[in-house]
Amino acid sequence: MRFRRMKMANTYTQLYIHYVFATQKRLRLFHDYAQKELYDYSAGLTRDLNCFFQCIGGMEDHIHLLVGLHPTLSVSDFAQRFKANTSRFINEKGWVIGKFNWQNGFGAFSVSQSGLEQVRDYIAKQEEHHGNKRFIAEYEALLGKYRVKYDEKYL
Repeated sequence: MRFRRMKMANTYTQLYIHYVFATQKRLRLFHDYAQKELYDYSAGLTRDLNCFFQCIGGMEDHIHLLVGLHPTLSVSDFAQRFKANTSRFINEKGWVIGKFNWQNGFGAFSVSQSGLEQVRDYIAKQEEHHGNKRFIAEYEALLGKYRVKYDEKYL
């Protein structure tokens, strides 16, 4: 029996990822003057990586980024490129004394089309969500919501 290969003309995907990146040692570095510039740069970088920028937000010690991931990039590839390029950008700006680094690792959560608006709203209202809550409490809540098992020593 002989099999015939079928060619597919195009690849169609819908891969929305909600990323969370924290500063190394949770240092509070992104003050108002730096946030807008970092967010603008991040939006452009996301587009340069052929991904679909949805929104960005965060606090002084972390950012949330919602991206439509291009099918040629893995979740980890995007995170690595994003962290490397934004680290270089932050260091060139001289916003920190010494060398800026993101925390090792990252959070990445898939988002369905029907959940996009809720995640956009969550990211846009970071200050409201945090109140007096620290990043760790917010991150643990996210991990719980998405039912991700984790080890506290790595948060």
